Amino acid sequence: MGQTLGGILDFLKGLGAPRLTAMLAVTLTLVGFFGFVAMRVSDSGMVPVFADLTLQDSSAVIKELEAQAIPYQTTRDGTAILVPADQVARIRMKLAEQGLPAGGGVGWEIFDKGDGLSSTSFLQNVNRLRALEGELARSIRSLDRVGAARVHLVIPERPLFARDAPKPTASIVLRVSGDLGQGQVRAIVHLVASAVQGLDPQAISIVDESGRLLADGASMGEDGLPAGALEREAAFEKRMKDQVQGIVERVVGPGRARAEINAAFDYSKVTNTADLFDPESRVIRSTQTREEESDSTEGQATVSVANELPNQQNNAESGNNRETASKTDETVNYEISRTTRTEVLEAGRLKKISVAVLVDGIYSNDQSGSVTYAPRSQEELDSIAALVRSAIGFDQGRGDQIEVVNLRFAEPPGITPIADASGLGLLGVTKEDLMRLIELTVLGIVSLLVLFLVVRPLVRRALTADPRAVQEAPAGLAAPASPAAPALGSPEPTARMIEIAQVNGKVHAQSLAKVGELAERNPNETVSIIRQWLAEPA
Repeated sequence: MGQTLGGILDFLKGLGAPRLTAMLAVTLTLVGFFGFVAMRVSDSGMVPVFADLTLQDSSAVIKELEAQAIPYQTTRDGTAILVPADQVARIRMKLAEQGLPAGGGVGWEIFDKGDGLSSTSFLQNVNRLRALEGELARSIRSLDRVGAARVHLVIPERPLFARDAPKPTASIVLRVSGDLGQGQVRAIVHLVASAVQGLDPQAISIVDESGRLLADGASMGEDGLPAGALEREAAFEKRMKDQVQGIVERVVGPGRARAEINAAFDYSKVTNTADLFDPESRVIRSTQTREEESDSTEGQATVSVANELPNQQNNAESGNNRETASKTDETVNYEISRTTRTEVLEAGRLKKISVAVLVDGIYSNDQSGSVTYAPRSQEELDSIAALVRSAIGFDQGRGDQIEVVNLRFAEPPGITPIADASGLGLLGVTKEDLMRLIELTVLGIVSLLVLFLVVRPLVRRALTADPRAVQEAPAGLAAPASPAAPALGSPEPTARMIEIAQVNGKVHAQSLAKVGELAERNPNETVSIIRQWLAEPA
């Protein structure tokens, strides 16, 4: 053990103070660098906990994070807050418990802080209006492509002794990402109209941040059509065009067909009422029967005392004429079957549809390798027309028209783009995962470069003997070999010769190492020198 420690100490003493200092500096640098790499590899990263916050919400969230001693970062001028990825779910639940973010507006929580006993009715009405506007703005901001929203409501009070109350109105300002479709605009309109009592969808106006009017609240457009009629026609034509072009391209190939749809709509509202009677279908409604009977007797005997005596009735009746009569009347009332039909045809009915389909021909390569064109047969065009008729719901009585024409396209057939074969979407790899993988790869490459370009040369230089000490050693040892040198205190001749041989061996080894290094640096010159040596005569 002692010998081992002694050897280590001798080795360190032999290196010298400059080399030990350099090795210590390199060691500390490497420890710090690899510690940084390990921290970066083990660090889960910072992810947004909330984005697109207002300055009020951002300030409240940062205050709560500082109170809980949670590390955070802010980006996008304070509108986005980043927190550690492994704590994002817990932080969101904690902030939701505190009611953050509030959404940049005041909601129904305004009544949680006020004193209902000291506030006036006017203040209560104002707070109710503010809360309703804030809640509607939050609901609208939760929709896709809506970054911010501000709602203004006008709810007039009903005047005294008035039969009709004035209708409320609303105006909305949106900050959107991209363009909102008509369907999304109508959804916002009906959302607000359903949340405010008595508010008509026609009384809502929507404007985006660029001042473009998305909904003007008018029931009729400038051209006399209902509001949104042109947008509905364009949406219907686009949907039918995509259906027709999709089914035709499956037959002729992608990009080899073009379709155009022209749809005519009837915006008149018609109400038809008809009464239909069926004389063949009779039903007994009521039956009335009347029966009459009459009985009369005509007497012919003379009045006498014998007729008036008791027990003389039979004799009296035998002399009379008796008449009996009966009568029956029956009345039957029949009801004829009657059908009343009321048909209301709403505005916006499809009146007529016209379809034009242009298909390209067939391209093939001949023996010389050139591309040849051939038109499609009439049978194939008829089959395509039959598919189109089925796709659009063709009605000949309505006057629908379909034209399928085969013409050669001006541009040649294009190359179909190859689908993404990486399969990253199927593996569930997100953009963040790719960035993290790239970061780890770069750190690994830098670590390898530091090892091979910095650490390895420094270690080799530290372990290599100092050439200056080696060069000074022979001179010091050769001095005693001179005949004029004093012999006092000098080692034995054999030991001296051994020491001289060791020094010469070290010098020879260093010379060989130098020659090898020169040969590695200049291989062409080394090969030329060796060839010259071989060419010289022995």
